[in-house]
Amino acid sequence: MSEFPDFPDDLPAEASANDADRADAGGFTDTPEGFKSGFVSFVGRPNTGKSTLTNALVGEKIAIMADQPETTRHPIRGVINRDDAQVIVVDTPGIHRPRTLLGERLNDVVKDTFADVDVIGFTVPADEKIGPGDRYILEQIRATKPNTPIVGIVTKLDKAGKDTVGERLLELHELLGPDADLVPVSATAGVQTDTLLDVIVDNLPEGPRFYPEGHTTDEDVETRIAELIREEALQGLRDELPHSVAVQIDEMHPDPDNPSRTMIYAVLFLERPGQKRIIEGPDGRRLSGIVHRARKQIIELTGQNVYLDVRVKVLKNWQQDPKALGRLGF
Repeated sequence: MSEFPDFPDDLPAEASANDADRADAGGFTDTPEGFKSGFVSFVGRPNTGKSTLTNALVGEKIAIMADQPETTRHPIRGVINRDDAQVIVVDTPGIHRPRTLLGERLNDVVKDTFADVDVIGFTVPADEKIGPGDRYILEQIRATKPNTPIVGIVTKLDKAGKDTVGERLLELHELLGPDADLVPVSATAGVQTDTLLDVIVDNLPEGPRFYPEGHTTDEDVETRIAELIREEALQGLRDELPHSVAVQIDEMHPDPDNPSRTMIYAVLFLERPGQKRIIEGPDGRRLSGIVHRARKQIIELTGQNVYLDVRVKVLKNWQQDPKALGRLGF
């Protein structure tokens, strides 16, 4: 078990990696003797801080973050390059008891993802007791990957006191067994993230680089842009509405009148007309805010000026419709 860290009392609040993926990644042979490489999947209940942790370790925002559970909807790979190792972090949707066809498919995605990873990071938040959902997830992991090293990660140190964090560590120790490495972290404050990375590397096999140095993710730009728009649309939403939001890039091309500007046309899908009124807001002001904030993030991502147009469409009950899910890439 890692030594419990001293951290400030005023901390700020807060895939399928299979053999085909490894082959596609290439395999760069200019690596020193003893070099380690491999895939680590963060697995846990929804909203345990997996995406925030992924971004903190990679050092770049590659996964969107929101207060609502079930924000992540597909595996996101981030590449961490060190002199002694290359770690491919796979952020996954949270495993949960599904209420929709979309939920079932997301669970299947997670199980496919951790089927072939080298290390599993089992995440539990410091401010929530370990419960049946965590035990269910661990059962699924051990049934699929009985011999894969599991690193226990207590996230969100900034949301709990030392005594509470200590309770979580004891619960996680009891759940995972005496041989499991445990690391408490705060991704938002950068507490123990380097320690966590060291522990992950210790559990990786020796191997070559799968991606060239400087590569941080294999997410295509259109997917990342769609996710940034969805992230802004989720802000302030409650109840079931966040789960009904999906975004697709309809068209993206250079501005013929200004080659330094990219024209982006996106569609934000919802399930009911009433949801459309909420997203748009009075006189369209809420939608304008979404576009404004997303555009700023997209400019930062692409490094150039963009024109962003977002239309809102109703795709009735798309979370339960196989054809609609296929259209949206699920």
